[in-house]
Amino acid sequence: MGVGKGTSHAVDGKSSLISAVQAGDTDLVRILLHEHSDSDYLDAAFCLAVRMHAGRIAQLLLQYGADSGQSRPDDLIPLSEAVDSGSPALFEALLDHAIRGRYPESELLEARDLARRWHETGVEAELRRRTGSRDTVGRTKVQDGEYDSVVEFTLGGMTVRDGHGAILTYVEELLGVRTSFEELMDRALAQVDQQDHATWSSASLQLGGRREEATWTAATVLRTSPDPSRRLFGAEVLRLIHLFDDSDEDAFAGPALDLFTDWAAAETDVAVLTEVLVALGEHSSPRAEAALLPHTGHPDARVRRAVAQGLSTSSSPPAFSGDARTALLGLMADPDAVVRKTACHRVAGGRANDPALADAMAAALDDTDRLVQLAAVYGLALRDDERCVEAARRLSPPQRGSLEEEGYLDEVWRYEWRRDHR
Repeated sequence: MGVGKGTSHAVDGKSSLISAVQAGDTDLVRILLHEHSDSDYLDAAFCLAVRMHAGRIAQLLLQYGADSGQSRPDDLIPLSEAVDSGSPALFEALLDHAIRGRYPESELLEARDLARRWHETGVEAELRRRTGSRDTVGRTKVQDGEYDSVVEFTLGGMTVRDGHGAILTYVEELLGVRTSFEELMDRALAQVDQQDHATWSSASLQLGGRREEATWTAATVLRTSPDPSRRLFGAEVLRLIHLFDDSDEDAFAGPALDLFTDWAAAETDVAVLTEVLVALGEHSSPRAEAALLPHTGHPDARVRRAVAQGLSTSSSPPAFSGDARTALLGLMADPDAVVRKTACHRVAGGRANDPALADAMAAALDDTDRLVQLAAVYGLALRDDERCVEAARRLSPPQRGSLEEEGYLDEVWRYEWRRDHR
């Protein structure tokens, strides 16, 4: 396909966006897209990213408006090549809605069988079969999609990612195949200690999206498993079933609150407890708050962060309960910067008119961590507190390409507009 003629960010006739894709620089691609750089080159950049097996970059380009439908089949790669790469992000980009119809059911079935073969054989064994090499296999954990990771294997000049289980789950869904709870769980549990692995998340998301009693029951049984990985998977599926239930009845809300309230009091594994507390934080209920608060002083920062994230205001006007207020004041001074930032952000979002909380955020303006400072600036701006203005000037400009920093500092501009137009 042809390359557009946009020149606003071209250097020596070459698009900066195309150069960033060629370099495989995901962060720079994200920055250029956010700045709307070289928009004429989006479609060409998408095709280039696919040919380079840069699945995350291809997905970013689609999110920012690249039209996969403008590509010709020979601009891209065969579906089987995407499966062989082991990158779920690449496979899903190649099956973007605008070009999904290019692939007949027979080709999808072949992709399913190929993904299953890779998954069941194992990446290392299949690489050794294909290369004949007996050298040591290189393994590196890498980001694949926006939220998911995979392990990248290198042997005999070949590089393959181990996301075939996620690819298999995705293509089964496209084909209308209902994979059993047990098989999806087995795929997830094959990824030891990797809750963020693409295969784990694809399995839990698919099960959570079913929003049905049979899946709820199967996941509930895992709560009593002696294996913390099984408990973790069960907790995640249960949380997602409730989260995805958008029916008026909200049938899973009561059972979820009952289950997670009891579970939080008994769970000893940190990862499982964190997931349970995140689930409780999705309920605006005094019972959920009462189950969260005992973990405020937990030795693991992940748990304390889940507590901070889960506390919420109630009543009108909004106000934190006395116990939640005390907990948040402590968490805003936590030794861990992520916990402090989360607590500041939660206080900001609560919009409670509380001088003590406002003063705690003002104190956080002198924090050693920039994101904590910015979260405090944001919270003060939401309260029309003039102390945000000078702090924002000190912290400006936002880091290039950071939507988070821009969002925090933009709230100060909105406060100043409100102040000056009263």
